[in-house]
Amino acid sequence: MTREPRTDAGHGTVAVLPAAGAGLRMGARRPKQYLTLGGAPILVHTLRALLRCRRLGGAVLAVPADRIAATRRALDRHRVSGSVDVIAGGAVRQESVWRGLQALSADARWVVVHDAVRPFIDPALIDRVLAAARREGAAICGLPVRETVKRVQEDSVEATVDREGLWLVQTPQAFSRDLLWEAHEKARRDGFMATDDAALVERLGVRVAMVIGLPQNMKITTPDDLRTARRWLSAPPSRTRS
Repeated sequence: MTREPRTDAGHGTVAVLPAAGAGLRMGARRPKQYLTLGGAPILVHTLRALLRCRRLGGAVLAVPADRIAATRRALDRHRVSGSVDVIAGGAVRQESVWRGLQALSADARWVVVHDAVRPFIDPALIDRVLAAARREGAAICGLPVRETVKRVQEDSVEATVDREGLWLVQTPQAFSRDLLWEAHEKARRDGFMATDDAALVERLGVRVAMVIGLPQNMKITTPDDLRTARRWLSAPPSRTRS
C-alpha cells in the first residue's frame, strides 16, 4: 500500500534515506540496499531500526525509479511498521536527498538523513544527534580516528597525516529543514557536489555539532561488510560508544 510520511508525529521530524545507488563496489547484480540480511533486504532492516525512534514521524525512501513498486511490495511483505513514502531518487546521493526534501510535507521542521545501508543504527544515537541539532541547527555523528593515517600516492607513502581532530563520519545527520534546503539550493546553484550533507551546510558558514557515534554503525559497501553484517545478526556487537 502507499505510505505517506506522518510529519505531525515526532515533532515534525522525518528521516530521508538516499537508496538509489547502484552499489558497484559490492559487485552484485542487485543494488546493495536490496541484498538480503537475515531474510530481508538491507534497507528493510535500516527502516525498522530507524522507525523504532519515537522522535521520527516517518521516512522518505529515495530508490531507483524502476524499483519503486517492488520496494513498496517488499515493505508490505516484511511488514515494516511506520510511515514510509517511497519516491524516485537521483543519479547521485546528493540528488536523492534533494528529492527527499522536496517530498516532505510543509510541517516537517527537522530532517534526519541516514544511509539506507547502515542497518545497525541505534535509536538512542538518533536521539542524541537530534538533540544536538536542535541546539545548533545541524549535527552529525562519527568516531575519532585512532589509527595512524598515511597519505599514499601510487602505492607509496607520501606523508603521515596528523590525526588530531580527525573523525570518521557516520550517519544519521540531522538538520533543521530550512537550513538543509538552503544548503542544497546553494550547492545546486554552484554546481558543488559533496559526499555528505554536512559538507553542504558547512559551506553556509554554519556550525555543525559532532556527536560520538557507534562502532557497529557500519556502512555495508563491500562483500566483506555484508559477511560481517550477517555474523552480527546472530551475535550482535557490543553497543559501546567508543
